Amino acid sequence: MNKEAIDKMFDDMQQLHVVVIGDVMLDNYRWGVVERMSPEAPVPVVTVKQRDNRLGGAANVALNCKALGTKVTLASVIGDDSEGRLLRRLAEDAGIDTSLLVNSQHRPTTTKTRIITEGKHMMRLDEETCEDLNTEEEHPFIDKVMRYLQIEKPQVVIFEDYNKGVLKENVIHRIAEHCRHIGIITTVDPKFKNFLEYKHVTVFKPNLKEVREGLHLPLEDVNEGSLNAVHEQLKAVLQHDITFITLSEKGVYYNNGTSGLIPTHVRTIADVSGAGDTVIATASVVYALTKDARLMAEISNIAGGLVCESVGVVPIDKMQLKAECERIFAA
Repeated sequence: MNKEAIDKMFDDMQQLHVVVIGDVMLDNYRWGVVERMSPEAPVPVVTVKQRDNRLGGAANVALNCKALGTKVTLASVIGDDSEGRLLRRLAEDAGIDTSLLVNSQHRPTTTKTRIITEGKHMMRLDEETCEDLNTEEEHPFIDKVMRYLQIEKPQVVIFEDYNKGVLKENVIHRIAEHCRHIGIITTVDPKFKNFLEYKHVTVFKPNLKEVREGLHLPLEDVNEGSLNAVHEQLKAVLQHDITFITLSEKGVYYNNGTSGLIPTHVRTIADVSGAGDTVIATASVVYALTKDARLMAEISNIAGGLVCESVGVVPIDKMQLKAECERIFAA
């Protein structure tokens, strides 16, 4: 891919409309120093020096899409609480459409608080429920999303599943089928609980751990042959178009009838948090523009590596990604 083609693709990203559906989270960071042990228990005392609140989960996927220049709408169910209001404000401040964020009287906003000292995670505190949406919330949410998709006709819908209960079976089946009926590309970042519910989607993107858990496979020998067998097993159930598996330090694998194993690029890894969000966002955007599965895999592989160089969950830097693509493809 030459520089002119890369320039055009990155310019064309602003023409896309992406809808991200799934489990949103509020990521709180407390950055501090440890100078003494607590007199109350054998634990360190962290003196907090800096506080930061960021979008996490499906909201971080939406933020990555926005960072790439697309129009983004975020669809989820959040708590009617201060954390939900903060999450909504952060999304709106980032330029993300929150018209499909629905408040719930029955569930809190998923919140993760990370304590970080000397650039390393010391502790994480989670406040959440993982129960499925109740019927009272489920059907209005489905109807609202489907009406929006019918009217707006975005190019891509991303299902971002963190097993927190928004993407229950009926939500997945009805919205995915609706997308298929009206011709919208669907991409999926699955988790264990509903791993094999995403039938007839365009791109199915688990990581290696999720493949092992979802298919109950040890998969100790990871190579193109063993991954081709995984693709065939997934294809038999899901009848999807493309399998795209992230393999951590081993790179990424794709199969759309033609398969490939793409190695990772050498990076100084600071934190892998949020890398999967960046990969699914980048893959969805690139595939929507090019319909090229290998190019999708190559560029999202680069993007995932870049965000691992920063501590904490951060979105991709579009200009940095573009420059890195130019450098790597030129080589």
